[in-house]
Amino acid sequence: MADRFNAGVRLGDTIDKDMIAVPIGPRLRMAVVAAPSYFAGNPARKTPRDLPAHRCINLRFPTHGGLSVWDFERRGRQLKVRVDCQVVFNTTPHIVMAALEGLGVAFLPEEEFAPHVEAGRLGRVLEDWCPPFGGYHLYYPRRRQASPAFSLVVNALRVGGSARR
Repeated sequence: MADRFNAGVRLGDTIDKDMIAVPIGPRLRMAVVAAPSYFAGNPARKTPRDLPAHRCINLRFPTHGGLSVWDFERRGRQLKVRVDCQVVFNTTPHIVMAALEGLGVAFLPEEEFAPHVEAGRLGRVLEDWCPPFGGYHLYYPRRRQASPAFSLVVNALRVGGSARR
């Protein structure tokens, strides 16, 4: 695969070990949200394991068609939850709109929901299960000799430090 591309962009924790990863954005934090109207009829749950009892709105990855697995962590304990999805979209704006309409619980980076949470149109739950994590990274094969032009692009995009090797 390394011979077919110069570089790609992914979340930092999904990059193969034989790649060099350069942070190009801030750390991110996920958020679990729903509209107050949804929570009125479906009380908020205490742990991610309670999510299957809810209607969930999920993301289908357009590149490979799989559904997003909701990743949580608390006190060093990681938990992956595959939610039953009554509503599925392949773009985040549609997920936000569905949550605003009270169709269920949604899980995306908190910045996607921030204005709606601040305005009270969406409420957060399970915040203590959503710590910050490595944001987006530019990644490229370790064995490839970088051209001067590619090195300039990497250095221009680099945020807060050097490449992970």
